Amino acid sequence: MSISPVAKVTRIDQALPFWLSLGLIPVAVISALVGGWTVALMPLASWGLFSLLDAVLGRNPDNPDPETPEAGLFWYRMITLIWFPLQFALLCWLLYYVPRAEHLGTLERVLIFFGMGVISGTIGINYSHELMHQKSKLERWMADLLLASVLYSHFRSEHLRVHHLYVGTPRDPVTARYNEGFHRFFPRVLRQSLLSSWKAEKAMLARRKLPVTDIGNPFWRYGALQGAMLVLAFALGGWVGLGLFIYQAITAIWQLELVNYVEHYGLTRRHLGAGKYEHVLPRHSWNADHTASNWLLINLQRHSDHHYKPDRRFPLLQTYGDDEAPQLPYGYPVMTAAAMFPPLYKRMMNRRVRDWRRKYYPDITDWHSYNKALNPLPR
Repeated sequence: MSISPVAKVTRIDQALPFWLSLGLIPVAVISALVGGWTVALMPLASWGLFSLLDAVLGRNPDNPDPETPEAGLFWYRMITLIWFPLQFALLCWLLYYVPRAEHLGTLERVLIFFGMGVISGTIGINYSHELMHQKSKLERWMADLLLASVLYSHFRSEHLRVHHLYVGTPRDPVTARYNEGFHRFFPRVLRQSLLSSWKAEKAMLARRKLPVTDIGNPFWRYGALQGAMLVLAFALGGWVGLGLFIYQAITAIWQLELVNYVEHYGLTRRHLGAGKYEHVLPRHSWNADHTASNWLLINLQRHSDHHYKPDRRFPLLQTYGDDEAPQLPYGYPVMTAAAMFPPLYKRMMNRRVRDWRRKYYPDITDWHSYNKALNPLPR
């Protein structure tokens, strides 16, 4: 691995590959205007194309200089800041146009909004994840608006107040357990993450001696924004538009939780006794430095470093070698597709989890409590 100097990191040509996500917007427009076979373009242009590019371009083991100043990241930050208005405009246009388009059949309408869900899940939620970690109020508002557009606003509370604190422990719903298939993981996470995020905000208010009904509870904001999105969807597209809007939200949430499933599958932190756990280290997330899919996902796959340094902006995230972090065999597009087929995914990953355990925790011989999340909850 080599370190890219600040002068290289800050060049606009280094930031431009992360703008490739903009190409998905005209794909969605073409699908709606033309219909027919073009409704299949969105998954092909996102999952398919970037998986192919990963195979051609390979991995990028270079690390940017982590001391690169904020001012030098302008072109990286801009793609995340402009994304909400672009996605929102596309969503509104589709909600108005598709229910009225006579050349589109029911299946075509459903598939067009499946493609919209791919955009709002693969790109929108991912960008909201980057934005919610920043201190800027503007960026945090952009995160809230993106999450409201997929009816998953509580993800911000769950991610910041639960997942980052308790990843790899029984308290984190999002840490996929060893040998847990995605189709068991998904309903469990939908149920548990909503409850855990509510409890986390309630506890935060209690520490400030405030009731859960206080206006400072972000769930008031979440509810208002999501309600506004539902009203807007109905106003633009009627009952059909409302149904299609909810369908794209479900698609986006499914995309998010597929990624969550892959990011930490089978990885746990050592229980030190009495509800104490070791600190989060790069080895507690699966790392992937595949070039093209990291362009699409703004380096989300360098997830080991994100958990190790959560406040580090995406262009500065570091990748790790085999000696420091476990490695995924493919980028997220391939891995999330494999996760839809649990026997295939377990065949790919269970051996890697067992190798990880032998490497980092050779003294632990009984993994039953870790596998079933039966260890004491962290204090």
